[in-house]
Amino acid sequence: MRNIFKILIIALIISSCSERETDKYPVQQADWTSKQANIESFDPFFQGKTYLPVYSHIYHIHEHRTFDLTITVSIRNISPTDSVYILKADYYNTIGENIRQYIKKPIFLRPLETLEIIIEEQDMEGGSGANFVFDWAKRNDKNPPLFEAVMISTYGQQGLSFTTRGLPVFE
Repeated sequence: MRNIFKILIIALIISSCSERETDKYPVQQADWTSKQANIESFDPFFQGKTYLPVYSHIYHIHEHRTFDLTITVSIRNISPTDSVYILKADYYNTIGENIRQYIKKPIFLRPLETLEIIIEEQDMEGGSGANFVFDWAKRNDKNPPLFEAVMISTYGQQGLSFTTRGLPVFE
């Protein structure tokens, strides 16, 4: 009994001293109030729209068997000198229904800044044909923002990951 107690104490000490992996990389998601832009009108700005395909799950073997995926959406300002303003970040499901609006008021990203949206593996609402549509604005047409997504799943000994990249939408 005494040896079990010693092993338990050592295990607790080791686990309490180690930094959690998620603490190393803080994620700014959902509450971007500190990023809100104080601009009345974006009319004089260059404006764009980007479509980003994402996948809540993908099929394997047959249509009734799926891999559920965690989605990391990366919103990147690739300009080394200018801010970019994200006016809208809407999440759509496979049948094209708008299921979430991530931005209530326009936000800004400083030069070379990145923000992320995380959709957890258990969140199946988007489906295999989910997507985002982003509206954005810049003071000029140089260095538009980059929108990417990384989908990942690990199950037992099997791991799966892939990426997608946003495409401009012309209306």
